[in-house]
Amino acid sequence: MEESDNGVPAIEVEYVTHFFKAHRAVDNVTFSVDQSSIHGFVGPNGAGKTTSLRLLATLLKPQHGTLRVYGYDVKHQYKEVRKRIGFMPDHFSMYRQMTVFEYLDFFAAAYGMSVAERNRTIGDVLALTDMDGRKKDLIKGLSRGMQQRVSLARVLVHDPKLLLLDEPASGLDPRARIELMEILLALKDLGKTIFISSHILSELADLCDSVTILDRGQVKYSGSMHSLLDQDQDQKQLRYTIRLQQACDGLEAALQQLDGVMLVKPLDEVPGVQVEFDGTVVDTNHILQAVIGQGGGIQSFEVDSRQLNQAFLDLTEAGVRQ
Repeated sequence: MEESDNGVPAIEVEYVTHFFKAHRAVDNVTFSVDQSSIHGFVGPNGAGKTTSLRLLATLLKPQHGTLRVYGYDVKHQYKEVRKRIGFMPDHFSMYRQMTVFEYLDFFAAAYGMSVAERNRTIGDVLALTDMDGRKKDLIKGLSRGMQQRVSLARVLVHDPKLLLLDEPASGLDPRARIELMEILLALKDLGKTIFISSHILSELADLCDSVTILDRGQVKYSGSMHSLLDQDQDQKQLRYTIRLQQACDGLEAALQQLDGVMLVKPLDEVPGVQVEFDGTVVDTNHILQAVIGQGGGIQSFEVDSRQLNQAFLDLTEAGVRQ
């Protein structure tokens, strides 16, 4: 059965429309997600994100259009779909009087695992979520961030190939958000596909390979994060911030040689530079090669979040103006 998963997208959504009475929550939506990638699903509140996630999770039956997960039709082959997905809703109920281990053991037993399988699996998912030292703690005594990790561990118990995460960073402090993102990157390295919804595009910029922007039930953009900025470069300047592990001689001069560079200036607080481009299409590989060629150790590389936020506003406000 697993052979059929090879070579197909993790998610295929084609012309999906879903109504709640007279309200069109999802309107002719089409997009796809590659395997072993992290895909951002972004839109303002009420855009249709949660409805789309519930359709993919087989909790709602599609009314119009087709949804497939690893090639399996969500409507007609939902049992195969459920084997491959783990769904973490935005509001989740937890048995607060249980310990972390008891909570995970309950769900592992529901999947029909033996005691030995449950013990091994729970140990693995606690290690993945960096919660192995908290397995005897009562859930009610955990912080919001720790409870999010337990919920993610619960989603991983049956080793799903696709994680559907609805606003997983909601309510988390900055440190907890960063730690959660690090866990998701580690899961991607293990071959998981992660589909993560948010109403803040910039918080996914360093995490996602691709993104779909939804507004009023309609797809406004679906593609790579890089192309999202490229599509309107004739009107916007691109600005990248590169933080280095240590100062690097000659880097500014090397970056000035790249096509379209308008300005290179050093950062004030840490070693690194800010590079600003004109409307020229930017290949970020050329930037990285220039840094590496000068012997620079890259600590972080990111596009200016103000530009991502503006791109998001331009796409979603267009729907308001129409």
